[in-house]
Amino acid sequence: MSGCIDAQTAQVRTIQEPAIRVGAERTEVYLPLLEGQRIAVVTNQTGRIGHTHLVDSLLALKVNVVKVFGPEHGFRGEASDGELVKDSKDLKSGLPVLSMYGDSKKLKSQQVADIDVLLFDIQDVGVRFYTYISTLHYIMETAAEEGKKVIVLDRPNPNGFYVDGPVLDPAFTSYIGMHPVPMVHGMTIGEFATMINGEGWLKAGVTCDLTVVPCMGYSHDTVYSLPLRPSPNLPNDAAVQLYPSLGLFEGTIVSVGRGTDQPFQCIGYPGCPIGGFEFMPHSTPASKSPPHKGKLCTGFDLREYGRIQARLDRRVELHWLLEMYSHAMDRSTFFTPYFDKLAGTATLKKQIVSGADVATIRASWQADLDRFRGIRAKYLLYADFKP
Repeated sequence: MSGCIDAQTAQVRTIQEPAIRVGAERTEVYLPLLEGQRIAVVTNQTGRIGHTHLVDSLLALKVNVVKVFGPEHGFRGEASDGELVKDSKDLKSGLPVLSMYGDSKKLKSQQVADIDVLLFDIQDVGVRFYTYISTLHYIMETAAEEGKKVIVLDRPNPNGFYVDGPVLDPAFTSYIGMHPVPMVHGMTIGEFATMINGEGWLKAGVTCDLTVVPCMGYSHDTVYSLPLRPSPNLPNDAAVQLYPSLGLFEGTIVSVGRGTDQPFQCIGYPGCPIGGFEFMPHSTPASKSPPHKGKLCTGFDLREYGRIQARLDRRVELHWLLEMYSHAMDRSTFFTPYFDKLAGTATLKKQIVSGADVATIRASWQADLDRFRGIRAKYLLYADFKP
């Protein structure tokens, strides 16, 4: 078995990562667009030029940055999971920081009245229920309604090498699923922005004045390791690769390791009858009140899979979910109402409860996935992954 893992590791590592310039680093492209304009930057801790925060870089370049809008987890990325973020002032720059993850997720007219351009730079991970694409949607919608320009500084998608999962049923539209796309859409956030505009997904079908500054040296087959964690509970590549599959467990009784040193790299719950891995969630800065806090959980350690196998399999893995459900001591309490919102459909839960196997479930996705691939192809800015 170890020889197989070594060979798989070698296969991943032989893919040479090209030199990538993210959109933020291409100042020669977008600085001319900012001249004489009042700028609001929509970003978090991932918005950087090299090792320097984008806002600090822009101020040093004498760009007229008026304010900052921060998404879930806040401008500097320090807020816990699900924690409402309040308006504040950035201590380093002195700029006002307005939250897009507070009582309202959409900006109000008065919040953009004193700016001309919304400059967006946030690292996404390519999963429908990761809320940064919802932030993007509302930025674009406000810009369209208020006559403001949006510039998206693009970044690679670390899960951009496949498309998979159930496509959202519009009946389950929510902040964690605003668009009729699969769980894993295989697009950068810049590509996604052009799709939102092109498909008329903003309210009343409006479109915004949009410019995307693409990356250089990136394709959807690129192995891309994130230089910074995109949110507090995705600390490394293994967690990012496992996130599409493990995210569904957040609609069940199963912990995904929030409140441990390996979030989104293990699964389990108190009294779980399968798996020999043990962990105990506790309060951390990244997760102040994690599920099963202070209780011993039993389940599976998935770090090795996340580091090696996820890149090779290129799919949403369902077998852990089906196995956990089939061995649950009380199946009637296994799922929470949140599950259908994460899945984007009521069908997946019904299939699991009825005993459908992985092959049957995956086959039921294919027609919708084929339709989405046709839409996606219209908006790609980079060479696509090889099937």
